Parts: sequence; C-alpha cells; structure tokens
Amino acid sequence: MNPLNFANVKVGFPVVQAALSGYSDWPMRVIARRLGAPYTICEVMLDKFVMEVSRGTKVRRLLRVTEEEHPVGAQLMGSEPKDFGPAARHLVSAGFDVVDINFGCPVKKVLGRCRGGFHLSQPPVALEIVRRVRDAVPGNVPVTVKMRRGIDDSEESRDKFFEILTGAYELGVAAVTVHGRTVLQRYNGPSRWEFLGEVKNHVGDGVVLGSGDLFSPQACLDMIAQTGVDGVTVARGAIGNPWIFAQAQALAKGEPLPDPPSLSQQREVIGEHYRLAEEVYGERRAGRLMRKFGIKYSRLHPDGIQVRDAFVQVHQNSDWLQVLERWYAEDRPGVHPPAEPEKAGTPGGGECADAA
Repeated sequence: MNPLNFANVKVGFPVVQAALSGYSDWPMRVIARRLGAPYTICEVMLDKFVMEVSRGTKVRRLLRVTEEEHPVGAQLMGSEPKDFGPAARHLVSAGFDVVDINFGCPVKKVLGRCRGGFHLSQPPVALEIVRRVRDAVPGNVPVTVKMRRGIDDSEESRDKFFEILTGAYELGVAAVTVHGRTVLQRYNGPSRWEFLGEVKNHVGDGVVLGSGDLFSPQACLDMIAQTGVDGVTVARGAIGNPWIFAQAQALAKGEPLPDPPSLSQQREVIGEHYRLAEEVYGERRAGRLMRKFGIKYSRLHPDGIQVRDAFVQVHQNSDWLQVLERWYAEDRPGVHPPAEPEKAGTPGGGECADAA
C-alpha cells in the first residue's frame, strides 16, 4: 500500500483513527498510537467552545497533546464562518498538526444549530469556512475536511456535495474524508462504498479517505482495494479494539490475521487506558467515564456478555479493579469482535454524538 500523507505531514500506513465524539480523547489516542495507529484525531470541538472557555479545565483536557501522539489532528465544528479561523489558530497553538473541519455530523441537535452536516446544504458557506480556516493557520499545517455523501440521495444534494468537494481542493485542503452514508441516514443502513470510488475518480490526485462500516482489519483493506481511496478512518470499529491497526498492517504485508489479544494482553492495555484516564480526569471521574470503554473492550473477551454486564456496574476505581481481577486474572485466548455494525441508530461514538 502507498503511504498516506497530508501535504508535508507524513502519516504512513493508510489506516487511521477517526474523530470520535465522547471517545477519542487523549487516553484513547495514546493507546491507539502505541498499538499501531499512525494518526489519530481528537474528538470534535465547537469553534466557540475552543475560544470562549480556552482556560477552563475541560478544554485543557480536550486540547491535551503529548509528544508521542504526533502526528495528531483536531476536528472543528461550528455554524458561523468567522468563528472558525480564530479557533483553528488556537488548535494549532495547542500542538495539533492538522485541522479537520466537520461537515459530516448527522445528529439532530447539531443540524438544528446549522453545524456539521447541515453545511452540505449550503456550499457557499461551507467553502467560506474552508477558506477562513486555510487562511488562518500556517501554510505548513494541513487542513482537511470530513463529509458525508450528501444531505440525502437527491440529485440536488449530490450536486452540492461535489461543489463543496471540488471547491475545497481548490482552496488548498490536503485531504477529504468521505463517509458513505447521507446525513439523513445517520447510522442506519449500509455505507455505500461505491460512492467513494466515484469521489476518488472525480478528484484524481487529491487525497481521499473513506469511512463507514469498518469493523474489521480486512474491511479496512477491502475499502481501499475496492474504491481506490488513499486511506481509511476507523471510527466505531476502533473503540475497545485498538489492535485493529496492527492487525490491518499484518494483513497488508500478506501475513495471516493475528490472533486476538489474550486476556493478559487485554488486561495490560485496559489497565493502562484506565491509568491514563485517571491522570487526565482524576480518580472520581475516571471510573464512570471509562465504563463505556470497558463495555467495548468486553467484546474481545470469551465471556463477553458477563464481562460487559460487569463493566456496566463500574462507578469508581475499586469497581474497575474488581472487574479486572475477576475476569482477566486467568490468561485465556481472546476473541475477535463482531465484524459488523452495531445496532442501527446507535452512534456508539459516532462523528459528533456528544460534541462539546
């Protein structure tokens, strides 16, 4: 596979971690990087939030970047073009290597506030946002865009999508990520991979990443092979399964699919993930916030249902340790998580379900 680059930012292996609202915080990104993700993106942030509460505890956690993460991107969302430029500069000052603009969020409350996927209905505004961000940040900082394939499947929506897509490259974006569902689809139904092939053919040498229904390492390679995109961003498929990146790299080398991590390997990673979360959020909040990750990690356990139920009961540090002692003390083989989407309609860490 050809290495993935965003202009001067060298990424490498073309399977990366997507922005996951409520999930891709600093602890998750660090774990993913250590286990093979060549690039990750911070959970989406509102432009006004970045600027108005830039000194608050919450934004310090969201803007946390450490040396081992580079390259790392930050995703920005908002409604008014004038607010994007200052926020983008602030993200660069915080240490992010790439600024990604969210034109893909399908959540109703976001659309109702004219953010995210709503911009696919108004190309002039979307392109003004791209221009302001590109003009605001240094030339060596790549600007990328995340889109869905349109508001809906109408011809008008398709025309607006390609107007924004073409205009974004003309304004100097380094890459565009396209999700194969429409905004109105949200997380329901299959992602149309064939549309990604149309996009790649349309932009030629422009860097395109694909997204949608990537729940196994083989699916990541299949999307690249079938559509010709330059890379893929793994979203829900990476929650609780940071091993997916190294597994995809092994398959790309022609090696067999690696065995799933054993319970001792899982325990080590889960324990470190919790330690990092405690470092950021403190002991009081870490247990409750990490519960959602534990539920996802349980899919790799041979007794997944019981382990999931145990993680559901976690509220504090002692509860977390009890689950590890009860269910991960014996080193047994793990299992691969289901290579299929979760129940339709449940974001489970989608593009912006819990956007700040």
